[in-house]
Amino acid sequence: MTRRINRRTKIVATVGPASESETMLARLIQAGVDVFRLNFSHGSVEQHARVARRIRKQAALADRYIGILADLQGPKIRISSFRDDAIELATGDRFRLDLDIADGEGTVRGVGLEYPALTESVVPGDTLLLDDGRIRLRVDDLEARAVGCSVTVGGRLSSRKGINRLGGGLAAPALTDKDREDIRSLGQVQPDFVAVSFVSSTDDIEIARELLAEQGLDPALIAKIERAEVVADSDILDGILNASTGIMVARGDLGVEVGDAQLIGIQKELISRARKMDRVVITATQMMESMISSSMPTRAEVFDVANAVLDGTDAVMLSAETAVGEYPVDVVTAMADAAIGAERHPVARTSRYRLDKLFTSAQETIALSAIYAANHYPNVKGIASLTESGTTPLLMSRLSSGLPIFGLSRNAVTLQKLSLCRGVVPLYFDAEAFDADSVEARAIEFLSDGGFLARGDSILLTKGEVMGRSGSTNIMKILPVS
Repeated sequence: MTRRINRRTKIVATVGPASESETMLARLIQAGVDVFRLNFSHGSVEQHARVARRIRKQAALADRYIGILADLQGPKIRISSFRDDAIELATGDRFRLDLDIADGEGTVRGVGLEYPALTESVVPGDTLLLDDGRIRLRVDDLEARAVGCSVTVGGRLSSRKGINRLGGGLAAPALTDKDREDIRSLGQVQPDFVAVSFVSSTDDIEIARELLAEQGLDPALIAKIERAEVVADSDILDGILNASTGIMVARGDLGVEVGDAQLIGIQKELISRARKMDRVVITATQMMESMISSSMPTRAEVFDVANAVLDGTDAVMLSAETAVGEYPVDVVTAMADAAIGAERHPVARTSRYRLDKLFTSAQETIALSAIYAANHYPNVKGIASLTESGTTPLLMSRLSSGLPIFGLSRNAVTLQKLSLCRGVVPLYFDAEAFDADSVEARAIEFLSDGGFLARGDSILLTKGEVMGRSGSTNIMKILPVS
């Protein structure tokens, strides 16, 4: 019987205290996690390395290629701490952000912070957003080392919360000293993907790539889109996309800076732009946040996931839901169900992308033609791509289809990176072990034995005339399964 490949959209799950045990990692893989995120805002490199080894072990036991994403903390601008850990602010209160208030000495009158450029980055009338927008301050007056504010939206404010400016503009270098130290230690983790936080330019990505190369590492780089000024400038955004393997729509800080009302349109544009530029895209933050403490998602959360899927996101990400939540397995299952439901819609199975565009290489021509052919030939049950670098299945995954794309490769690094690509099933297959005349039959036999194909099916296969060479894909065949 043919194994059903139900879900094309990948699930990224953040590892934390609720999910770091071998037992829970195994259950999460079984539930449908494709990539695990290690959040370097918390924990030590040694802790992350231990978790990474557990992930590799459980992935091998499950016979799956599961990606590991190291998410660097980045320069999130934060207030320092209060004497009593938290304060209550009421609308109309005066409150100071003061560089001269020591850590641990904050009160209801003011608090310190670690951003000397604040006084130069704001003007009277600006709105400052604390704790992801839960607290709002209006800038009233500026001093050399302090900003005087009025509270416009009050509430409880605890230590170390982040600060954003409505509209963006508070910027620090994307790679902090901590990030650089973490990168120097990533050899212990061997991540498949590295996410760079608060990216503001192409330079941020190139610096990260150089630092990783110094450690002998070449992971796929994911640029986190969190700054209003980046999404407001098409040239900057396109430069970041070109320099990266993909992007993460980090809706927390981005939503705070641009406003929630603008966020949905920006999300759709980012997903569309990434796909058009052959980049992967992860949609993240608060996708099923109620399931931190509830065993069921809200209808709005299901719709949110489905919307991102219909827009063409490669992956949807869980953060606190799996890191510290009470129902990590349930939330992965719920997210998988939401994705599958959305993928059944015709919009998710057909593609008009690039109908009016010229292809730039034989590889691109074959990759994109294969999807159109498979979508319009009912007996085809999937696309098999013999690949070295993973580029051909990546290009295929930019088009919508209801069919699985089997990325067949002898290169484990390639297979790990394909774990994030929408609709791609990474499978180990060494085409070089067979002579040229038998490799097609062997590939069909391999997929049939794996339960992916059945007698009477057809498979669309792509390969290079010269096997084992990256970028050489130039052959497409439709083959029967006998």
